[in-house]
Amino acid sequence: MKRTGISGMKFSPQRGRFGALSAVAVLMVIPMYGDRDAGARDLTTMAPASAANARVGALFKGDLDGGHFCTASVVQSSGRDLIVTAAHCLPPDESEGGKAVFVPAYRDGTAPYGTWPVETVYADDAWNEDGDQDSDVAFAVLGPGSDDGKKVEDVVGGAPLFAGRATGKPVTVTGYPGDTEYPQVCTNTADAYGDKQQRIDCPNFPGGTSGSPWAVDGGAVAGVIGGYEFGGDDPDVSYSIVFGQHTKSLYKLAESAGDPRPVAPEPSPTPAAAAPEPAVASGDVTSDQAITCACLLP
Repeated sequence: MKRTGISGMKFSPQRGRFGALSAVAVLMVIPMYGDRDAGARDLTTMAPASAANARVGALFKGDLDGGHFCTASVVQSSGRDLIVTAAHCLPPDESEGGKAVFVPAYRDGTAPYGTWPVETVYADDAWNEDGDQDSDVAFAVLGPGSDDGKKVEDVVGGAPLFAGRATGKPVTVTGYPGDTEYPQVCTNTADAYGDKQQRIDCPNFPGGTSGSPWAVDGGAVAGVIGGYEFGGDDPDVSYSIVFGQHTKSLYKLAESAGDPRPVAPEPSPTPAAAAPEPAVASGDVTSDQAITCACLLP
């Protein structure tokens, strides 16, 4: 099992914080995580330093001296302070209140953008109470950054989420193996694994890569390494749960806990216009049409 880059870690079930709140739509077209040669498939290489890859980071125990043990990535939120990872990476009693920190774009012992403490972790009750492998995803609200207290999304940006299977189309996975100091990246086609999970063949994604984002065309995160056997029992094959209604509700709950969205000024009256096309909310990523919007809607 992949779990984390720290051997022997025990994950204690905690009482859940799962619930559903009002809908929040996210719309953005952003670069794909793991910028690389689009023609390269089934190969794992060092991820280049880029604006897109800066949204992916390593999780550390306390500070950079504590060693990195999992991967996480910044997702768009109204509070601009949210990351997504695998639930098994952040047991609340070992992570909240700054016991774990997120370091975006970590490379070779450096934190080029600073560090952000994990304040609160949100995981599904099915994971917290029973360790359900079909619920292995968590969102975490981050505290102020080490550089002038900035919000993480204001510094490195964030990705939207896609709710649905990422099967039959290219998926790019970017993560931090526990025995390396640089992020690794691989692109391949994802396959279905049962009704609630998906898998991808990418070599050399061992312990430490749990929580690595699965980015589909358009940059949206459609999964994280986790799920079956905490991400897989083979470093060359990785798994993720399928983001569905539970993930949507969990995201909304976590987002509501962050700082509120700034109030926008009232727009000036304008002539009536045609209603915009509805955003893509969910579904399988199986058509030839590239995803340019990935939204979490009711």
